[in-house]
Amino acid sequence: MRIIAATGILFIMFFLTSCGSSKDNSGVKNENQYTGIIEPAGVTTYQYGTHRLQTKSTYYALRSESIDLSVYEDQKVTVTATEVEGYPLEGGPIYLEVESIEK
Repeated sequence: MRIIAATGILFIMFFLTSCGSSKDNSGVKNENQYTGIIEPAGVTTYQYGTHRLQTKSTYYALRSESIDLSVYEDQKVTVTATEVEGYPLEGGPIYLEVESIEK
């Protein structure tokens, strides 16, 4: 009986450690740079993000907790951002959390 209990506990511990998040646990966010023109989001079908970044080939929904994106509206910029987990939603763009902006 003890062997079965010990095996069960080991199985549960293995399951819990292997089913953890697939995020990078090094503490470093996966930041990328994107260049384009920041526009207000306006009314959208996907309903997330306060702004969008229009690049040559696509667009991204944007948000930022630390930067006022409206200051950069209609300007070509390079943003350093991380993808927001759980997005894009069906039919919507990739959702980015803007960390910094360069003109």
